[in-house]
Amino acid sequence: MAVGIKDKVAIIGMGCTRFGERWDVGAEELMVEAFEECLADSGIEKNEIEAAWLGTCMDEVNVGKSALPLSMTLRLPKIPVTRVENFCASGTESFRGAVYAVASGAYDLCLAMGVEKLKDTGYGGLPNPGSNWGSLSWLWWPNVTAPGAFAQLATAYAAKYRIPDDELKRAIGHVSVKSHANGALNPKAHLRKQVTIDQVLAAPIIAHPLGLFDCCGVSDGAACAVVTTVEKARDMGFKDFVTVKSLQLALSSGEEMGYNSWDGDHFVTTAKCSSKAYEEAGITDPRKEISMMEVHDCFSITELVTYEDLHISERGRAVYDALDGFYDRDGQVPCQVDGGLKCFGHPIGASGLRMLYEMYLQLHGRAGERQIENPRYGLTHNLGGVPFMNVCSIAIIGKS
Repeated sequence: MAVGIKDKVAIIGMGCTRFGERWDVGAEELMVEAFEECLADSGIEKNEIEAAWLGTCMDEVNVGKSALPLSMTLRLPKIPVTRVENFCASGTESFRGAVYAVASGAYDLCLAMGVEKLKDTGYGGLPNPGSNWGSLSWLWWPNVTAPGAFAQLATAYAAKYRIPDDELKRAIGHVSVKSHANGALNPKAHLRKQVTIDQVLAAPIIAHPLGLFDCCGVSDGAACAVVTTVEKARDMGFKDFVTVKSLQLALSSGEEMGYNSWDGDHFVTTAKCSSKAYEEAGITDPRKEISMMEVHDCFSITELVTYEDLHISERGRAVYDALDGFYDRDGQVPCQVDGGLKCFGHPIGASGLRMLYEMYLQLHGRAGERQIENPRYGLTHNLGGVPFMNVCSIAIIGKS
């Protein structure tokens, strides 16, 4: 009988690059930068790693389709290395591969790496998705933009709960102001400048009601983790380590696009995935038990709706929780403590591991100026795709 992943795997080291427009380096240098911090943090030798996973998304403009770039760049000792891709959840997929491999007993020490190099591809935003979307790339994508798709989410949400336009804009504006304030405290963040609500509300509209400050950009960066069993961590002398409480993944089935049961105001995958994650972690009241979160704020409305899909805010109440400061750094459930996708940045393959990196630092009390008090559980949430067709990945970690 399946019993889940809770407390079977320990994270003994993590590393993350500075995110941003890293014109001076390639994906290989970014991987090395993250890996060196991870090795120093864990205290292990490279040759102790028995298997590795590499998460990247845009293979056509990045490191390619195989796992060789990780193996060759880090000079790994001819061990199994696997490349994984699952849109914006690619980094968490890398982590999931390493965690499950250790939990299965196949290996003692595994590496998870996520990386993406997007700033010198010739595109202002994301490159053409090409084969990543299969036939949908040409049948659907010419008529869809990411801001447009998520703007429709915002209008559907506002219509369902009868939220006035100015109130919605102020709430999602607060989400962005919060992230900028947190990012300003993070030396590795892409954007480190605070903004005011007046600046956010006065910014150019990209796709109504989303303005410039409601949209995250793209970045270069890498992040990684070394995992082992809890027993092995103790044998290695670790006394104070972070364990994986839950890992869950949910993908759209096509119902959102093909039927009228979904009204476009939330993410079906996140609502279901989070329920499974809480069950696996033994969490019964996430509003009270989750200490902090890093969620997929590709747009400010995505973060706002996710508060509800994670069953922390009640349906239709996320607007008011956000405005009340519930998710601020000094609120009850701080969200995007490191600046989130909006300000830390969004190199697609690295984002899931970057989120885990912040939760890991917070749990160890090593987050500097942005440290929150006595965190117990940290939750990370990735969302890849668009509201009507997406991938959702959720991880929960905490102290052993």
